[in-house]
Amino acid sequence: MDIENKPTIDPTIDGPYIVKGIKNLTNKNGLVETKDTIALCRCGGSSNKPFCDGTHKKIGFKSEKLEDRIEEKIDTYTGSKITIHDNRGICAHAGYCTDGLASVFHLKEEPWIHPESAEVTDIINTIKKCPSGALSYTVDDVKHTNQEGDPAIDIAPNGPYQVSGKPELMNSSTELGSDEHFTLCRCGGSKNKPFCDGSHWYNNFSDDKN
Repeated sequence: MDIENKPTIDPTIDGPYIVKGIKNLTNKNGLVETKDTIALCRCGGSSNKPFCDGTHKKIGFKSEKLEDRIEEKIDTYTGSKITIHDNRGICAHAGYCTDGLASVFHLKEEPWIHPESAEVTDIINTIKKCPSGALSYTVDDVKHTNQEGDPAIDIAPNGPYQVSGKPELMNSSTELGSDEHFTLCRCGGSKNKPFCDGSHWYNNFSDDKN
């Protein structure tokens, strides 16, 4: 890919995400009409979601990370055939793991991951559904973090922007997650901005349109 034309997402300070070069923007209804450069709301207050309408200035939105956020660290759960890695600090709590493979991913239990409780292929397929990059796995001494696909942003209903296809996330990164797929906060409440931390579940964020 031409570096000069590489898709980018810029989480501006106290402002929107400036997105360039991503044509595949979708919501629950399908493709959303877009342009080469767009500004996506991340304060949660825009009346024209997913696009920014300047509300962040009116409500005093702040984009800094908060000290009481969940620490980003890798917890490792080792099985005989697969090792599962988890970073709670960037988990968006989408529930694909606990809902999709409850024999391995136990809600409200410690240890919450049991890598021996299902077939390896089922575990891998479930981890691949994780939109945040919080879950990854190692098989035969090879760690699998990224996936394949074109640059895209899917707007989760009443939830975050689910980014995939490795657009460049400018001025922000996590060394403990995927640089190919990740979730970005759009409710304004995450303590680990720009990444989603599941706060939309607790602040009752809603967006009927998307």
